[in-house]
Amino acid sequence: MKMSDIPAADLSLRLRGVDHTARPTWRLKETVEFYRDVLGLPLIHTISARGWGPATHPDFLHFFFDSGNGSTIAFFHYLGSQEPETLNGRAAHPPRPDDHVFDATHTAWLVDTQDELQAWKSRLEARGVDVSVETAHEVIESIYFRDPNGYFIEITRKLRALAPLDARDAAATLEAAIELENGATCIDEVWTRKAARLSESRETDEKALEIFVLNVPEFSTLIDAARKLDTCRVEDQGDYTVISATEPVSFERRALGLKPAVWYGLFTGGLNGRIECYDRDVVRIAPRV
Repeated sequence: MKMSDIPAADLSLRLRGVDHTARPTWRLKETVEFYRDVLGLPLIHTISARGWGPATHPDFLHFFFDSGNGSTIAFFHYLGSQEPETLNGRAAHPPRPDDHVFDATHTAWLVDTQDELQAWKSRLEARGVDVSVETAHEVIESIYFRDPNGYFIEITRKLRALAPLDARDAAATLEAAIELENGATCIDEVWTRKAARLSESRETDEKALEIFVLNVPEFSTLIDAARKLDTCRVEDQGDYTVISATEPVSFERRALGLKPAVWYGLFTGGLNGRIECYDRDVVRIAPRV
């Protein structure tokens, strides 16, 4: 069953936003001072309890900070327990994801403008927090830092509003990935499968390279660059612009004006071709046959 075939949800049964997120901490004083004093989040509630029933559950403090718009961020402090080795020393790690499994779990707060994002960076750095450079990820721009436990934190601003074509493209990507879930070893395979699905409704040259580019601002320079190449054919196909060629094509990141976080997702719309080179600055792709 395709995601688009799933019946619409019962509108009377709706989630109303995130109430809170929660993580454990073995650094009580440092955690309170960081979230209350450095980030300026009001401490609004604390639960203290003798475990929660099972003999293996330690006594704990569960405390909550107001994180805006009715949401809270909460922590558990387990009395008498030891900090796990996975957290040991993580607070000193640089403000970039160096452990993709651990850092995938993070909290992101929203601000409205680039000035606000820069002001937060300045505030944090003035308080001794190591903060990343501003990083653009297609529809958002973010800064990153760590709390006293080493947990990854993000402050982000939206670069554009999401549109219906984003939702359709998201479903197409995940449908392709789900088909390959137990076999895919690299993202190229997902891009290829997605392109194949998108090609089902159009006539194609089996010998041609095809790049499906979602018609959104962050990928527009790729389309512009392809239009300037005599070897490329560029066609508007609704949600996507399709770039096709019968011989290898190269693009340069700096010429496209793309940050690395967008560059490495250049073919997220779908790719029917063979990637011959894909480094930080240059990509070269060729027809499969």
